[in-house]
Amino acid sequence: MPDSPPAYDVAVSRLGTVPDDTPAAPLVRRPEVLERTRVALTEGPPLLLTDVDSTLIGDEVIELLAAHAGKEPEVRAVTEAAMRGELDFAQSLHARVAVLEGLPVTVVEAVRAAVRVTPGAQELVDAVTAAGGVVGVVSGGFVEVVGPLAETMRIHHAVANTLEVSDGRLTGRVAGEVVDRAVKARVLRELAERHGIPMERTIAVGDGANDLDMLEAAGLGVAFAAKPALADRADVCLPGPRLDDLIELLGLPRA
Repeated sequence: MPDSPPAYDVAVSRLGTVPDDTPAAPLVRRPEVLERTRVALTEGPPLLLTDVDSTLIGDEVIELLAAHAGKEPEVRAVTEAAMRGELDFAQSLHARVAVLEGLPVTVVEAVRAAVRVTPGAQELVDAVTAAGGVVGVVSGGFVEVVGPLAETMRIHHAVANTLEVSDGRLTGRVAGEVVDRAVKARVLRELAERHGIPMERTIAVGDGANDLDMLEAAGLGVAFAAKPALADRADVCLPGPRLDDLIELLGLPRA
């Protein structure tokens, strides 16, 4: 069984929300894979691992940070190319983070307050947790934002990049290993092993090319409002805007 989630006292309602539009129908590309996952979930709890930017939240954190440096349009163009799979993610990340050099670290708090949680995200987290499952987030974004978000949403694990800081200012570099597509897939396998959850009971959710390895490694790969580079190879495509559309597809009860 998974470790019991810690008790958090930060109210979920403090987070913003993305406007809730009329949802489109999910596209099940591989019904046999979905059915296999549904059967597996009757035999034990799941592991849900999800991307953050443009998946769990409706924003790209690097773009929100770049806005404070007056560089949002340039950074957005690079982000979109990377998510389409046109650029190496690690190289693109270093280029985007470089524009943040000199910004006061206080901008991180401002960005953290500005992120908008995707409609249905909390409901999905709660349903998986109520089923005895484990929820994790793995992000090419930044732990300074992702960590507190995960804590607020009562998510068990959070893995993301770390912004390097010196004398209270961002250096324009990341510290340590870049969380790229290979790392995301590795995190999925490591969490499954740690919690004793077989891979057929793992579900991965993402939106861009950086999530491809993770979705292919999972028992069920779910593309959410995704770029074609990912949607064309996912088992299930959720067009959005709600993440909790996945609850009924998995056959889980709502919490």
